[in-house]
Amino acid sequence: MTLLQIRDLNVVYHGSRGAVPAVRGVDLALEAGRTLGIAGESGCGKSTLAMAVLRLLPRSATVSGEILLSGEDVLTMGWGRLRAVRWAGASIVFQGAMHSLNAVQRIGPQIAEPILVHENVTKAVANRRAAELLEMVGLPASHARGYPHELSGGQRQRVMIAMALACDPDLIVADEATTALDVMVQAQVLELITGLVAERGVGLVMISHDLSVLSATCDRIAVMYAGRVVELGAARELFAHARHPYSAALGSAFPIIGDAASRRRPGGLAGDPPDPADPPPGCSFGPRCPAAVAECAEAEPALLALPGEAGRRSACFVAQSGGAVRGETRGAVR
Repeated sequence: MTLLQIRDLNVVYHGSRGAVPAVRGVDLALEAGRTLGIAGESGCGKSTLAMAVLRLLPRSATVSGEILLSGEDVLTMGWGRLRAVRWAGASIVFQGAMHSLNAVQRIGPQIAEPILVHENVTKAVANRRAAELLEMVGLPASHARGYPHELSGGQRQRVMIAMALACDPDLIVADEATTALDVMVQAQVLELITGLVAERGVGLVMISHDLSVLSATCDRIAVMYAGRVVELGAARELFAHARHPYSAALGSAFPIIGDAASRRRPGGLAGDPPDPADPPPGCSFGPRCPAAVAECAEAEPALLALPGEAGRRSACFVAQSGGAVRGETRGAVR
């Protein structure tokens, strides 16, 4: 069953610089019980896409296309229906837990709040559920009486996950949920998230610039650049054998422990993604691309299925013509 279907999604911000496109023509799908990763540099539209799923974008943003959650378009929902869908149908875990939690309110009531709003239960039942959720994410129920500043970063992130699960949503969007954590706590949180996805059968959209996180967590990955999806495929296969030069550059920028070559000749790309208010002609990645051909300066390639590569799509003229993408990754992301 298709849980989330995004069709031709476009997001444009309006401000002093005029109309600035942040997401351009994105098409994605996620099945229930599966995980989809979204990778890319800062400024490529990942968080804007995440916010659009639950209509959390500011009023300065114009959104077009379709975002179907269990077949219902989020973009056309009335406010009453949208409030019911948030938390209960889909929830989001943000990057900075301390910025999302109320610093002057105890942990338990914060977890219980969405339960009280969305379900017809007493305060005692909601508080008991909050304690159970804390234990589910590996924290003692006694932490319900604590304040956010009394917990470590990893513990606060676990609280955010407990809040996201409070109303048994079908979809969880995790936007850089482990970025601020040390590697040991990050591994614990990732194991927790993937375990809950497997046990509860929820769908998970994991947004991160850390390719090792996505490779370890996700079934499929969409790589975004300049507001577009430029490659889509199975997680480990995508970064082991990239079929878009940008995906290859992301993979080669990830250091491999014990590999002297990656230490002496680090990969990656010079420069930054283009200004969305002033994109280059043709392919947006063209000015930074090591495999660019003349055609790249004339038109932006569509995201097309690659012949003989099941489930793989690439927005690259070279890959679509069967050519090898220069800058292949040094091996699978581990």
